[in-house]
Amino acid sequence: MNILVASGIFHPDPGGPATYLYRLLPELQQRGHSVRVLSYGNAPSSGYPYPVQRIPFGRLPLVGTPIRWLRYALAYQRLARWADVIYLNTFGLPRLSEPPKRTVMKIVGDYAWERSVTRGWLPPDEDVDAFQTRAYAPRVEAYKTLRSRDAVAMDRIIVPSAYLGRMVTGWGVAADKVQVIYNALEGSPAALSATKREARSALGWSGDGHYLFTAARLTAWKGIDHLITALSDVHKVILVVAGEGPDMPRLRGLVHQWGVNTRIQFVGALPREKIPLYLRAADYLALYSGYEGLSHTILEALQMGTPVIASDRGGNPEIIRDGVNGWLVPHPNGDALRETLGKAFHEGRIERLAARTQHGLERFSWVKLVEETVMVLEG
Repeated sequence: MNILVASGIFHPDPGGPATYLYRLLPELQQRGHSVRVLSYGNAPSSGYPYPVQRIPFGRLPLVGTPIRWLRYALAYQRLARWADVIYLNTFGLPRLSEPPKRTVMKIVGDYAWERSVTRGWLPPDEDVDAFQTRAYAPRVEAYKTLRSRDAVAMDRIIVPSAYLGRMVTGWGVAADKVQVIYNALEGSPAALSATKREARSALGWSGDGHYLFTAARLTAWKGIDHLITALSDVHKVILVVAGEGPDMPRLRGLVHQWGVNTRIQFVGALPREKIPLYLRAADYLALYSGYEGLSHTILEALQMGTPVIASDRGGNPEIIRDGVNGWLVPHPNGDALRETLGKAFHEGRIERLAARTQHGLERFSWVKLVEETVMVLEG
């Protein structure tokens, strides 16, 4: 079978979608399928065991964007004629028309909501679940219409959580077209062999301190502001924040406002290979976000034996069992978050939860992801 993989990013670009495809495509080849990739980017296209075509970014974005869009659309039309099935890995890719080929799309979030928030058309903390049914200005509604039309046109949809599956069917996609395929863990990181004390020593952390760790792009919906505010009432706990983003100035202002300068550490964007060491060293991963499709960082934390404090939003309840491998906290609810942070460090609780972090992780295996994805692509 000939499979065209159309994406916005591809290896060596950073980000989950690029890494996912880079790992998946050799698996498809091993099963006898031919693969070609179309993506944006300026990286070299050689050196892969399958053809890769990149539509490069120009130096003049306002002038180059229409030309780049057309180049992608024309390349898509040409490659689609070769393909038996087309696997789209994002919304909004340039396509002049949809050829009469089987189409599969992977959806990991609401493109219309993300684009509207990013462009400042909606408040940065606009609730994604409320967004599904509220009415907005015409330009936002236009994106919602395009997003739904794009999804409905597909033959099959892959989503990484049942939560996202329900969201997609709300756009008008038939439920029998939607397949939940959970994200997968990679092999055991080297940091897994280190004890918590060894990991803390490597990072320069206090051996007997109380540490929360969070890793995210610093945007309003990630809820780091709620963690900072809650920690003003929960003493002797240090929050280590990894990531960069537009919310950084506001977050630093909150740290100063609440007088927690000595207990909030911003470490910037970390190389992906260093994240497991931080997860190993922490008492908890904290992810109090207003939206998560299915967090790979939560899976990594549990793999490292570290329990999680997470909001009860999105796909989080599909991974975390409250009081078993972590804590689920109503969102947004500052009182509930302070209460949870207060009880989370009671004697013996971290150890009890850490002992159960492997519960249910077999659902997130790479072998399972590959087999289920192949079944969808093969139809």
